Amino acid sequence: MKPHLENIEQILKEAFEVINHAATSHELEIVKSNYLGKKGKLTDLLKQLATLDAAERPKVGQIINQAKEKIIQALDERSNALTKALVEANLNQEAIDITLPSRGQVLGSSHPISKVRRLVEEFFVKMGFVVVEGPEIENEFYNFTALNIPPHHPARTTHDTFYFSDNTMLRSQTSPVQIRAMQKMSPPIRIICPGKVFRRDNDATHAPMFHQVEMLMVDKNLNLANLKWLVGEFIKFFFKEKIEYRFRPSYFPFTEPSAEVDLKWHVGDSWRWLELGGCGVVHPNVLKAVNIDPQHYRGLAWGFGIDRLAMIYYGINDIRLFFENDLQFLEQF
Repeated sequence: MKPHLENIEQILKEAFEVINHAATSHELEIVKSNYLGKKGKLTDLLKQLATLDAAERPKVGQIINQAKEKIIQALDERSNALTKALVEANLNQEAIDITLPSRGQVLGSSHPISKVRRLVEEFFVKMGFVVVEGPEIENEFYNFTALNIPPHHPARTTHDTFYFSDNTMLRSQTSPVQIRAMQKMSPPIRIICPGKVFRRDNDATHAPMFHQVEMLMVDKNLNLANLKWLVGEFIKFFFKEKIEYRFRPSYFPFTEPSAEVDLKWHVGDSWRWLELGGCGVVHPNVLKAVNIDPQHYRGLAWGFGIDRLAMIYYGINDIRLFFENDLQFLEQF
């Protein structure tokens, strides 16, 4: 059978009717195969072009290709219509009541160390102190020399301090922030310096990176009794209950006299004294290093571990738990 124009028109009419009655995408695929596939009706007509005269072939071939494009267009339109109808049907079945409250999202919470730091800052801000921060990478002057730490002191060795190649280091305490502040401020001074510090320690009560808060007061007529009162007031505020603490005589190059403060640390049924930090009257050499006359002014300072405070506050027996990113542990707070 030669591909006469009447055959093409009949095929087009049949194809449109079948396409319009197709109810699913699968049925459309069958229609496409029946008319445009390797054994489809239009494909057969193209194969029969060879039986026509050379003069007829271009005209008939063009008409067959136009019929093919019309079928493809009809298939696309029917496919889009079926897709739209399916979406509308799904929407009708999945009605949403916009008046219902949302399910909400699981939000993160503050890290326990951050919570404890905010508590510490709250106490001192209410007492008239200013929060000051400084760089975590320091040089020897700010980290050691200005703090009256001699060149032979063990804190300067690589066993205790993280050094870089250019004689700079990760600060081993936040005391360098006090030095920078005293260079810029004039007495009376009341500041606290919270932040990260770094030392070569790693066990249940020490970490290579931990958080410290240092307090500094510089004024006239200050003495150790003022410092002891301030420590006691802070402990009462922070723990909001009676907790036993003690002062032990100690030695620090940057304070004289010096003391360490211990808190009674209860974990389960046992307890022990946990060192909270050191404190004392600022050494005259430290004041001289920042051009403050020690004959007219005295300084009081302390450096407490925020992580140690958190251990006692929450009853944690291993400081490393704060930094292991265990969600089951952190979600308790």
